[in-house]
Amino acid sequence: MLSLTKKTGYGLIALSHLAGLGEGSLASAREIADLFGLPTALMMNVLKELASAGFVESIRGARGGYRLLRKPEQISVAELVTVLEGPIRSSGCVAGRHEFDEGQCAVVDSCPLADPVHKVQRKISDFLRRLNLAEIAEPARSGGKIFKKQGKRNARQTADIHG
Repeated sequence: MLSLTKKTGYGLIALSHLAGLGEGSLASAREIADLFGLPTALMMNVLKELASAGFVESIRGARGGYRLLRKPEQISVAELVTVLEGPIRSSGCVAGRHEFDEGQCAVVDSCPLADPVHKVQRKISDFLRRLNLAEIAEPARSGGKIFKKQGKRNARQTADIHG
């Protein structure tokens, strides 16, 4: 129902990694990408967007990199998703009739599923607003399921946000 892009997954991985570093510690986009076997160019773009949105600070120079600007408890997953993907939406009819593109559902006014779909959308949005980076980063720091690159072959490149 709700699908997040690789970009958001990479954002969660980067922020979780930065949250696991000591306060004020830095990590470069290349370091994070190499550590998790992710494309460096995409990681750089994601971190630039996160910096523009005020999640991280970019420090230039030979010993530069990125660091969190806010405490992990203050960063909601909903905020992150909105910054990297736009408003959270699970289906076309949730957007409202005025936002329908051609070819989308035209029977929303009489659809028996419209109200339940709206309820599910609200619950998902509420959950993502309550879920914060600290809750995602902690399982990763304590042996959770953010997988790092292993040798020449890549480990799984996903984050288990279910703890």
